[in-house]
Amino acid sequence: MEPTTIIYSQALMLLAGAVVAAPLFKRLGLGTILGYLAAGILIGPVAQQITEGEEILHVSELGVVFLLFIIGLELKPSRLWQMRRDIFGLGTAQVVITGAVLSFLIAFSGLLEGAGSIVAGFGLALSSTAFAMQILEENNDTNTRYGQRAFSILLLQDLAIVPLLAIIPLMAAQAPEDTTTPLEDFAIAIAAVAALFAAGRYLLNPLFQVIARTGARDVMIAAALLVVMGAATMMQLAGLSMAMGAFLAGVLLAESSYRHELEADIEPFRGILQALFFMAVGLSLELQVVAENLLSIIIAVPVLMLVKSLVLYGLCRATGSRHNDAVRIGLLLPQGGEFGFVLFTAAAAAGVFSQATSSLLVAIVTLSMALTPVAAMLSRRLMHKQDELAEEIEEDFEGAGAGADVLMIGFSRFAQIASQILLAGGRDVTIIDHSAARVRQAATFGFRIYFGDGTRLDVLRAAGIEKAKIVAVCTQKKEVTDKIIDLVHAEYPNARIFARSYDRLHTLELRARGVDYELRETFESGLLFGRKTLEALGVNGDEAIGIMDDIRRRDEARLVLQEAEGITAGRDMLHSRPVRPEPLVKPKREVTQPDDALADLADETLEKAE
Repeated sequence: MEPTTIIYSQALMLLAGAVVAAPLFKRLGLGTILGYLAAGILIGPVAQQITEGEEILHVSELGVVFLLFIIGLELKPSRLWQMRRDIFGLGTAQVVITGAVLSFLIAFSGLLEGAGSIVAGFGLALSSTAFAMQILEENNDTNTRYGQRAFSILLLQDLAIVPLLAIIPLMAAQAPEDTTTPLEDFAIAIAAVAALFAAGRYLLNPLFQVIARTGARDVMIAAALLVVMGAATMMQLAGLSMAMGAFLAGVLLAESSYRHELEADIEPFRGILQALFFMAVGLSLELQVVAENLLSIIIAVPVLMLVKSLVLYGLCRATGSRHNDAVRIGLLLPQGGEFGFVLFTAAAAAGVFSQATSSLLVAIVTLSMALTPVAAMLSRRLMHKQDELAEEIEEDFEGAGAGADVLMIGFSRFAQIASQILLAGGRDVTIIDHSAARVRQAATFGFRIYFGDGTRLDVLRAAGIEKAKIVAVCTQKKEVTDKIIDLVHAEYPNARIFARSYDRLHTLELRARGVDYELRETFESGLLFGRKTLEALGVNGDEAIGIMDDIRRRDEARLVLQEAEGITAGRDMLHSRPVRPEPLVKPKREVTQPDDALADLADETLEKAE
């Protein structure tokens, strides 16, 4: 019972460490991976509660196997083709050049030689997909131009781990009992890959079709695990990595109709085992080696981040990125990545270099990952002072000159809702906006939108203002809205202007400017919210609508008074306490049309004011 008790207690400690450390580190902005590493270091090298880190590491490597299977499932040929230039051009260049430079520096410094320096250099060339994607998502930059290029580089790095893991057995010192030559080993590996492709093409889909007909959910999960483990084992027997076999199996099933179900079946196993893997890396870390080489680590981390940033910046500039985008990418991906842990652990196990060297490299990667948020924030200081949005997209108004019923300037949330009404009514809408990210996102949904500054006359002309029946100014900033309205009035005095108002004062200013219609951005939504709240409190629906209409009329009457007497006029028309008795009764005759009622009430109020 003693070994069983030990296993249970160790499993309990690992689960507790993951549950505590991962959310804590994520809350601190450092990511769950560093949390798992920290938990492993605390449980193992620090507290000495678990000393069999190597044994746990061998089991937890299945997490990496499952991860690469899922990455393979996501790599549809059509998606790869769309992003082929950035993935296979920019991404490949980054890995090759950065890996070569870092390998040279490692060999030059005397840390490692030969195969060891190559594995270490190319392992450090890989960045952290988890960290970089987390920063992009937090900043809503995933769909920007630089975000897409960064993702392409990360995707190629994820792919690069497959051949890097595959060549480790070729670099390892050959065992004495191994009578085959490296060339024979290579031929066996090629034959295994070919056999896997043949099995994937002719066996996998029919297998899943048969299982799916049975309707047995548990058998489907077992089949998914069988495919992953079977492919991984085949590659391992051929002298390659298990991860490569799982990745190839995923690619073979990427176009399968069972892809999403397979991903859902594997994901829980992948998540648990991957967390266990990173904790096992922490368990096997040799703190004594880290302490003895602390100065080397302190020097190596900034050198690593500087080299990767400079290479990324240069490559991005050479392939068409502007300065600001290149700076962002360079300082988003300067860290080592989680696949570095995988590569260094595999290399140490194969004897390419020692476990002490692996611990040193893991420490360098870990510290660089922890500094990633700082590097990302530094990018803002290095960008050019000019408006970064203006340099992201070239202005192109091809097709806009034909004109539309409505020229909408600004495509904020307010404008997006308004445009739906117009388009549903069969009206043609041309939209211009100065946010490159917003233009790209809207264009993906099929909107007729152009990048441009609505405060410039040449942009308005190019967008077809001369043929538009209404100019809808829906910009977010008050001063920008005023500038556009003044420009349109000066150049096109007969243009009908509908404007989004910022607040009540802005409404009065817009009316003084002579706009045809204005609406405060929160007015109607506030009325509806109040009405729904009344109904939830038990007020009859018709009565709640009547109260809402009364408040709308009162507001319009106040505005008329404020136009004549100033902002303080009409205070007596505001409700500051509950009205009792209820101010409205159900009408006994047909209600006057809202527009006419508003006009009559406004005229009466203005006559009284005069």
